[in-house]
Amino acid sequence: MEIFARMPKNAIEVRNLVKTYAGSRRSGPIQALKAIDLDVPAGSIFGLLGPNGAGKSTFINILAGLVLKTSGTVGIWGFDQDANPRHARAAIGVVPQELNIDPFFTPLESLEVQAGLYAVPKSERRSMEILSRVGLAEQAHAYTRSLSGGMRRRLLLAKALVHNPPVLVLDEPTAGVDIELRRMLWDYVRELNAAGTTVILTTHYLEEAEAMCDRIAILNHGEVVACEDTPDLLARIDTKTLLLRLAERCESPPDLGPEVTARMRAPDLLALTYSRSRASAPALVAAAQAAGLEITDITTEEANLEQVFLSLTQSGKAG
Repeated sequence: MEIFARMPKNAIEVRNLVKTYAGSRRSGPIQALKAIDLDVPAGSIFGLLGPNGAGKSTFINILAGLVLKTSGTVGIWGFDQDANPRHARAAIGVVPQELNIDPFFTPLESLEVQAGLYAVPKSERRSMEILSRVGLAEQAHAYTRSLSGGMRRRLLLAKALVHNPPVLVLDEPTAGVDIELRRMLWDYVRELNAAGTTVILTTHYLEEAEAMCDRIAILNHGEVVACEDTPDLLARIDTKTLLLRLAERCESPPDLGPEVTARMRAPDLLALTYSRSRASAPALVAAAQAAGLEITDITTEEANLEQVFLSLTQSGKAG
């Protein structure tokens, strides 16, 4: 659509977003989102992570127009959700986690109905093209109730793309799918992103987020506890592990001081875990050699996203 031709700086701009649910008489109001400020750069693959109950689903449903916010502002592709709700909603496609598909429609009929809901003219519809891209061309005329779980998930992705939205939200898209489908999905997502689509991803597979996302926000208890480029987020963890391959077997690790945790991962592989702010790799190598160890190879292990995620969500603070 012509209104989406111009790429703004941020695909999503959220300011002071609050969502409060009434709750029960005993518990009182429940604040699911607490004054969130968040920018999603246009053209990025953006990870939205957090433990169960962190507020991710509420946030996504507000973006999709399925849940009304309590206060704050939401901009999608430059359109204010309150001032221009039709364009804001048309700018986003959401692939939900739940497999909510009408069992009496065929995939082709499902896409045609979805395209009609978004007022896509028949001359501009790409239903068969989209089904082919997600590997459902052969099932285009089969009832969706006959599709496997993986095929239904592909259909959800296809439905989210019928109006060619510049922003695509994937809510746990690979939950319970096999490796082949996961690879197909990510290859297609990378293609969409390379063509200019901004992708927002929620996932419990942290290795996926680490591999796919340019930037990641972590929600906890309705608050953004971190929002950084992925390499910067990984750099938050101060610990690092040095792996030393030894020329000879070693029965027990040497004592290299209180700042280092030394463990034997194999008879000839010594792992030294240390704080990067208190020690250095060259100094540890020298200390190991001074302890009489002959080293044949050296590798390092950097922090992974799981460590960062746990450190932030367990404390609930950005640090």
